[in-house]
Amino acid sequence: MAMWDRIKDQAKGLQQSQGARGSGGHGRPGSGSGGGSKAQLVGVLKSQLASLKTELKSGAYRDASMAMCALVAAADGSVDPAERQHVESLIVQNDVLQNFPPDQLRQRFNKHVDQLSLNFQQGKTEAMQEIAKAAKKPMEAKAVVQTGFVVAGADGYIAPAEEQVLREACVALNVSPQEFGL
Repeated sequence: MAMWDRIKDQAKGLQQSQGARGSGGHGRPGSGSGGGSKAQLVGVLKSQLASLKTELKSGAYRDASMAMCALVAAADGSVDPAERQHVESLIVQNDVLQNFPPDQLRQRFNKHVDQLSLNFQQGKTEAMQEIAKAAKKPMEAKAVVQTGFVVAGADGYIAPAEEQVLREACVALNVSPQEFGL
């Protein structure tokens, strides 16, 4: 749990240095006291990812991240067109993912979303296989989970279904879910 405590401390420092820059979307009913710490965690993970930008240029990271984003988007069992478009815009605006051509990212993300929409279990299995390919490099494996967290928490809230797919991705990537407070 020391890593989690360190991340929480980093989040507090980051939040204090950036001021309260909330978009107003947080504080959803039911988010409880964990909502704030998850929002802080997302901020810390986003800055940690940005610091690794120059190292995250492999095809394995790109493909696993797109599978992760699709799984997060479809975690509740469906992806409506507005949600798909929202996640796509988060992907192409993500600082680290700008290492890759936007069309490559969109194509891979949409392929997974289409598979998940057609047959959720089969699509999930295929997405997890793609995610697991990034397990060979621990830094990239963690970055895939961080990318999923950033997308999941973009609305200021991480739903239980999103937490579940993030936990499963941690297992597939040999990353400790506890490291992310899961």
